[in-house]
Amino acid sequence: MSDALGKELDIVDSNAMNSTPLLRSITSPADVKTLPSSQLKELCREIRITLLKYGHEHGGHIGSNLGMVEATVALHRVFDSPHDRIVFDVSHQSYVHKMLTGRALAYLEPEHFNEVTGFTNPDESEHDQFVLGHTGTSISLACGIAKTRNAETASNGTSGIGNVVAVIGDGSLSSGVAFEGLNNAAEQGGNLIIIFNDNEMSIAGDFGGMYGPLAKLRASGGTAQPNIFNAFGLDYRYVEAGNDVDALIAAFEEVRDINHPVVVHIHTLKGAGYEGEPVNGNASRPFQHTSTTDEAEGIVSTNNVLHSEPWHSDHCNLSDHEPHEGQCEASHWQNPDASLGRPEDPRKYYGKMAMAALEPRFASEPGLVVISPATPGSNGITHEFRERAGAHYVDTGITESHAVAFAAGIARAGGTPVVATTASFFQRAYDQFFQEMSLNRSRVTVLDFLGGLSGSDNTHSGAYDLAMFANIPQVTMLAPTSGRDFLDDLAWATLPAGAAGAPDGAVVIRVPGEGILAAERDSSLLPITGKHGTVRSDCTLDGMLAWRVNQQGSQVALLGLGNTYPLAERAAAALAERHGITATVIDPKQCTSLDTEALESLRKRHPLIITLEDGQLEGGWGEKITAYYANHWQRSAQDKPTARNPRVLNFGATKEFTDRVPLAELNDRYGLTVNSIMAAVTRCF
Repeated sequence: MSDALGKELDIVDSNAMNSTPLLRSITSPADVKTLPSSQLKELCREIRITLLKYGHEHGGHIGSNLGMVEATVALHRVFDSPHDRIVFDVSHQSYVHKMLTGRALAYLEPEHFNEVTGFTNPDESEHDQFVLGHTGTSISLACGIAKTRNAETASNGTSGIGNVVAVIGDGSLSSGVAFEGLNNAAEQGGNLIIIFNDNEMSIAGDFGGMYGPLAKLRASGGTAQPNIFNAFGLDYRYVEAGNDVDALIAAFEEVRDINHPVVVHIHTLKGAGYEGEPVNGNASRPFQHTSTTDEAEGIVSTNNVLHSEPWHSDHCNLSDHEPHEGQCEASHWQNPDASLGRPEDPRKYYGKMAMAALEPRFASEPGLVVISPATPGSNGITHEFRERAGAHYVDTGITESHAVAFAAGIARAGGTPVVATTASFFQRAYDQFFQEMSLNRSRVTVLDFLGGLSGSDNTHSGAYDLAMFANIPQVTMLAPTSGRDFLDDLAWATLPAGAAGAPDGAVVIRVPGEGILAAERDSSLLPITGKHGTVRSDCTLDGMLAWRVNQQGSQVALLGLGNTYPLAERAAAALAERHGITATVIDPKQCTSLDTEALESLRKRHPLIITLEDGQLEGGWGEKITAYYANHWQRSAQDKPTARNPRVLNFGATKEFTDRVPLAELNDRYGLTVNSIMAAVTRCF
């Protein structure tokens, strides 16, 4: 590095230090309490600048955190964490909380960016109550903490727990479990403070009947009826100036140490401050947002209620790289600038492909409905598609359980529902998958995004989807290995009821992941089938479930399920090149049932069978192959008990949670590499 460049970087570092002196001085909530009141707005300004810069350099849930800057500063000004317990719902709104509890450097300096997760985590700090990335649970969790505190106080006259505060909002209040928590809180009684962050948004536009009354509450200054919180029997306070730190401090001080449950409804602006961002790297552009002044920050109503569009448009067509303040779906998750120009990820790529295949059918199939529980954009369900789809698209809000049951109702009435969301989010609907969908043989199609291994954080890992879906009775789970197979699977799953060859129950389609999309973009990653691939010849039930043999060989059979199929081809090519072994290569296409005819055909010439899956091995797919041969023992003519029973090796994930571990590292850890497979083969021979 040249001396000139080094001096330039020193100047940049110096400027960064000088622009956030207050934030850098905060090492714990105690420091927030000792700041002069006159400096609190300056602290908020520094936090907002830090979030804007962090979004460009690292990406993340920026919009919701920008809206919660003042509220979080006020929380730590008034309450005494960790004696007072603060529980963040979803906790994607907790970046500012992390900054104020000793982790500011993780947002200020790039070399520390990966030292914290995107959600609360007790392993990081005593100020974090739960590892939390899912939604709607904060009130229930807070009820549990408060229950224990109440019991301790009743027994001993004191407790080590003070106020219990649940922070919910940014769409999470629409989750069913949140209403269960509100119901319990009102009955339980005692100190429990529920901060409802109302930014007039979910992830995309708001959905549901509750949002009309909430709009009336905002318009009336919190006096309108019906008041859903009062209806539960809860005390209620409203703060219009949800981005005014002084107003919030006053409101929180009023409810601190309260002896009964209370909801504090604060009206905030999602993405507050985007309008003051530097443009094209021009850091000299003044920060214009009103939070930098001495006046209370006003909230500009965007009137995103009661729209005529059935999907409740937020009227924002900006990309993920161009978020703005207000009701903007793009501001929910901001991709870093470094991702500009990169090809689309598998979720968006295959999601757009699926929607493009379904859309032409809307005109002739009135019952065909795409259902997204709150996360359409990340799965390729674009603004434009939603607008054109009209009533054929429904965003149910963050309500996976309802979405699946709703789909079962559509199917029962003769419609064709397609439910699409992320694998880890579907965990919230497990009961509905068993009961309303499977037990009732509902013709529901499930698009399972981000299934399998990925570099996701520990709350979003899809490594458990195979064990979950493939073990539900009367459900067919397909694992396509190309875009063409994916569309064939979708067409079959959504055949009209009664059509020839149609499935007789629910179908889960695991949307292809990184391994498949990479192979589609680079045919050298499929050395056997190449860019032409193979064509499914039979789309009947039997044809959909029959395994596909793409190379016939001997000694070793490689069975690569879903995203691991390209690895099977590469391993087979390496075995041929380096060891002269022509392996049989099989694409199972599905993980619901075993193709026993294919398994029996492998006995004679394949002493070794290797199964590959990018999911949890325990309860997964490969173990079923092992169990099949163990339970269907055959003796040879020479009465040697193992002569016709292949040895089976299963490659896949350990039963564990992983947090932001790169996919390549996970594959290496679990032996899902060409070298690991070859080493296993050579050991066996």
